[in-house]
Amino acid sequence: MHEETHVATRVGWLRAAILGANDGIVSTASLIAGVAAAGASQSSILLTGTAGLVAGAMSMAAGEYVSVSSQRDAEKSDVELEKRHLAADPEFELEELTQIYQQRGLDRALAERVAVQLTAHNALDTHLRDELGMTDEMAARPIQAAVASAASFSIGAALPLLMAWLFAGATLPWIVSAASLVFLAALGALGAWAGNAPVLRPVVRVTFWGAMAMAATMAIGSLFGVAAG
Repeated sequence: MHEETHVATRVGWLRAAILGANDGIVSTASLIAGVAAAGASQSSILLTGTAGLVAGAMSMAAGEYVSVSSQRDAEKSDVELEKRHLAADPEFELEELTQIYQQRGLDRALAERVAVQLTAHNALDTHLRDELGMTDEMAARPIQAAVASAASFSIGAALPLLMAWLFAGATLPWIVSAASLVFLAALGALGAWAGNAPVLRPVVRVTFWGAMAMAATMAIGSLFGVAAG
């Protein structure tokens, strides 16, 4: 029995999960490293990290829900528009399908037969799929995206926060940054595996930009620490 599992079916939640986890690691690690580099107390560092986790998770959930809801609204609008077109001018819509199949390589006669049969089977679904590229697998799911993003952000943010609980002192910014780069590399590898993609490029990409973010906040924190001292 031949079975296939395509990556496209994971796109909705995978994108939100990878984005959330990456943002959770980078933003929380940067906050902790920056505040620690400024010479803040351990309790202040932990409070900052915890606040960043909660605020970030809520922000990611709200942002994903709003943006994906906008996509869903646009999809619903297209569905209603296609319904009206099919009701008002079915002949034109049939010809439109025929030309689509011709452009994909079918001769005119075969394209007409395919268009007629698929229209008879389910005209709306056929137009949504073949004219607009809309499928159930790729449909916008706001709640799924919001939950995946918030949960993955929380997990990602918890990793550098754990380092702040376990370690203290002048080396904390470096420990948190180094550990977070390891976490980011693992995330890049996991995302590549889930997406059936080569591993090296995602790992390098995510660790490079994460390192830049943490280096910038550490530099700013150090400057403020010197100024306050």
